Amino acid sequence: MPLNARKAQDGTVGKALGVLDQVADFGRPVRFGELLEQSNYPKATLYRFLQTLTSQRLLAYDSHDQTYRLGVRLVRLAHAAWKHSTLAPVARPYIEALATEVGETIHLAQMDHGQVLFVDKHRTVDQFETMAQTGKVAPGYCTGVGKAILAFMPPEHRQRALLQQAYLKYTPATHTNAESLSAELDEIRKDGIAFDREEHESGIISIAAPILTDGGRVIGALSIATSTSRHSLKSLAAFRTALLATSEKIGVAAEVWQFPT
Repeated sequence: MPLNARKAQDGTVGKALGVLDQVADFGRPVRFGELLEQSNYPKATLYRFLQTLTSQRLLAYDSHDQTYRLGVRLVRLAHAAWKHSTLAPVARPYIEALATEVGETIHLAQMDHGQVLFVDKHRTVDQFETMAQTGKVAPGYCTGVGKAILAFMPPEHRQRALLQQAYLKYTPATHTNAESLSAELDEIRKDGIAFDREEHESGIISIAAPILTDGGRVIGALSIATSTSRHSLKSLAAFRTALLATSEKIGVAAEVWQFPT
């Protein structure tokens, strides 16, 4: 296939996936008119993308309510991605054991274009909840897992990721520029752990550690998250040894499992 044709094909696929993301962002069944209001495409183009996605079962159309929602084919694809392209399957027994040991919520995350993707979560208490949910993304610059990963990236990869941050001020503790963040990342790399000091959510703190391969490549991060009503940063630091031991076990297990680059 000629290069121009390949580019055109990729462009069409990318646009269709953008429409899929748009439907997903609503978080509920959505009508065509609602999508059109937010779309950059003409009515006919948007309708064509929706028809294609529906015929491929990536979207489902309810003729009674006249709404689109995510299709069941995505469930199968998501399960396959979770199983084959994330740390979650190999890490699951280790995060369950850590959650039982410390009695707090455990987050497992990987980096995706400068943001963290939460690939697993284990809760032991119902007294509080965090915004982090499996399958959700969060900023890299203001989460414990995000900073733990950024700190251990090769310099050129870290610099690229820093340029992808929005630096929105979620709380008074949030980093708002690359300079202050970079200074903390250097300290995290020396110390081996990162803290979320209510930087993303008020009242939520965490201690995080990178997950490294034997060769030192960072492939994810693990955090123990809690509320300020249950712990302070000082008391949270008492979990350091257990956290680092668990992240090391996951790194070894992932190496054997041949986690994808």
